[in-house]
Amino acid sequence: MPTDLSPTARALRALEILRDRPGTTAGDLAERLGVTERAARRYVGILREAGIPVASVRGPHGGYRLGRGTRLPPVVFTEAEAVGVVMAVLDGRPVTGDAENLLGDALGKILRALPESVRRQAAALRDHAAVAPDRYSTRPDPAVVSALVAAVAAARRVRIAYRSAAGREWEADVDPWAVVVRHGRWYLLCHSHRADAVRTYRADRIGAVRQTGHGFAPPPGLDPVAVLEEHLGTGWEYPTRVRFDAPAAEVEPWIRPPMGRLEPSGDGCVLVGSTGNPAMYAQEWLATLPFAFRVDGGPELRAAVAEVATRFTAALTEEP
Repeated sequence: MPTDLSPTARALRALEILRDRPGTTAGDLAERLGVTERAARRYVGILREAGIPVASVRGPHGGYRLGRGTRLPPVVFTEAEAVGVVMAVLDGRPVTGDAENLLGDALGKILRALPESVRRQAAALRDHAAVAPDRYSTRPDPAVVSALVAAVAAARRVRIAYRSAAGREWEADVDPWAVVVRHGRWYLLCHSHRADAVRTYRADRIGAVRQTGHGFAPPPGLDPVAVLEEHLGTGWEYPTRVRFDAPAAEVEPWIRPPMGRLEPSGDGCVLVGSTGNPAMYAQEWLATLPFAFRVDGGPELRAAVAEVATRFTAALTEEP
């Protein structure tokens, strides 16, 4: 449990524990609150002063119990729990009931606040429904997302610590324009002062966010999704340039925005972009295209395509 909670927040948490676990001892309560037994008893005293009947039962099966008919306060979420629930709804991923899980704690509070007939069905859905995970989706730290959203809302420049797909780490001052969820991945759309250009950063690769004293004005009429799509394939470590003999109109439906920008060129077209992961670009993107192509630029991408070609060729070679 966080160590920076106020006495009121700890008292409310103590109330939740006593409601869910009648017979909780002072020692158990102290352990769950992360305080001493003396402090735990003090929080029980705060509840009693607030008019909530908490009975003490002695003996081997004793402990604290709430009086019958106790009216409980509204459900109270921590900031991280609230952001986490919203994130789960936005990216459509399941929320488990794991007691050690931030979202599980929040979901438990929601279920406990529901009428009994509704709670029973909702709890059964949580416990028995299964969702196949999307291996491409990610879930960033709710605290990071919360800090980014706060900076977006306040139009405040932030300094982020970032780790690329290749493991390279750096810090950059950015003007955060929007947080965008796309196909199960969370992105920060921003203007990077380090690159002096529009950048899209994966939120799950942002390790820290710190607001600066500088404000900014976002571009007028900004369409975050459209701008994100336009810039997903730019600004990465390794440049890419792929030529197709087919017309752009035929190739375009097969090109994902992170692959780059498709440009007409003679009777064919050229795909210009960049990537932080040449192996993925070659194996998961280029290898699935039903068109002949040639890698004109990017030594890292050429090497990755050559490796894929070697593996595919070996797969057709008869064993001696």
